[in-house]
Amino acid sequence: MIGRFVITLALSLCTAPLMNAQEAESYGVEKAMPLSYQKIKATLSYPLSWEKSGRENFDHWKEQGVKKLLECLSPAPPIVPFNLKVLETEQRNGYSVEKIAFNISAFDRTSAYLLIPTIGKAPYPAIVLMHDHGAKFSIGKEKMVRPLKSEEKRIISEYGKKLSPNGKPQLEQTPLIEATDQWVKACYDGTYVGDYFASKGYIVLVTDALLWGERGRKDGSDYNAQEALACNLQQMGYSWCGIMTFDDISSVNLLKGLPQVDKDRIGTLGFSMGAHRAWMLSSACKDIKAGAAICWMNTTDSLMTMTNNQNKGGSAWSMLVPGLVNYMDYPDVAALACPKPMLFFNGLKDKLFPVGGVKDAYQTMHKVWKSRGADDRLITKFFDGPHFFSKPMQEEVLLFFDKYLKK
Repeated sequence: MIGRFVITLALSLCTAPLMNAQEAESYGVEKAMPLSYQKIKATLSYPLSWEKSGRENFDHWKEQGVKKLLECLSPAPPIVPFNLKVLETEQRNGYSVEKIAFNISAFDRTSAYLLIPTIGKAPYPAIVLMHDHGAKFSIGKEKMVRPLKSEEKRIISEYGKKLSPNGKPQLEQTPLIEATDQWVKACYDGTYVGDYFASKGYIVLVTDALLWGERGRKDGSDYNAQEALACNLQQMGYSWCGIMTFDDISSVNLLKGLPQVDKDRIGTLGFSMGAHRAWMLSSACKDIKAGAAICWMNTTDSLMTMTNNQNKGGSAWSMLVPGLVNYMDYPDVAALACPKPMLFFNGLKDKLFPVGGVKDAYQTMHKVWKSRGADDRLITKFFDGPHFFSKPMQEEVLLFFDKYLKK
């Protein structure tokens, strides 16, 4: 019987139809997206969203949501004394710029710009200012504050788009002030945003996020390094976004300890990745009293498509919180800041953030603020423009902060 079974099996295998050409060329991934991405997205139910779990007890929902957010961001780098030192000071019109160094955690000592008004009377309101991503790693804090005169000629290095004779990207070297002036013109309408707010009576603190500026790559900034950095951090139990968020919380704690700062009037502001950092910080840190996020809000459903920039990976690593999407969507996380005053601007021609997804996210957030009778404290607005922080937008953000952070 066994011999007959083996012969029958062998014959059936020999006579089985060959795999046709279409089956032979089948695949499970297109570009960098699994073909099943629609089915995967359908499994996301966001059980800790306000719609699902917060309607009956807002305070309990917020407590659980913040707890889960911090859990997904964790572990936090160990905390040590700041040991703040002023490296250099420069006087400008109505404010001074200090380049400082401090222990942002036990892992890193970083430099930063601290802008302090010289008009008016202390203690002043303060803003933790967040720089963008922009795939421009050679500068960070300098995107937001004009470099000191002593730094203007400092040479920065990054791998550009030009190729050497052997076909590899060339390491380009540029004077710092040339790079920052070009960036500010391209993204901020020619305005160094930190200087703008300092001239209006705000203390401003801006640091380099890990991989940018003076916390950048020793051998020249390189776009491809960010994926390896994120993977290496995860292999050691940390996440890149977690490091950034806890560093930003550390910046708030530094400001709270400065005698010139009114610790009850600290806000946060950022553009692009800086906006993501701003609303994350607003939700994670009770000491932030108001936040403004320019050009970063959407839904997972709208961003994770075959055509959106997010599906390429790359820059998305810096804003990825492992596991968080199993509990909350982006607007759910931002809504944890409720009932704080929050401002969100997006561009109608912003190719990174589909308008439909922005509208859905705004609607989700407004439901939460309305439930607390605080919908007037949530400002959501579209500007008829691209991914850009224009002067008119900056002026509206100033009015927003003046309303909620100035007595």
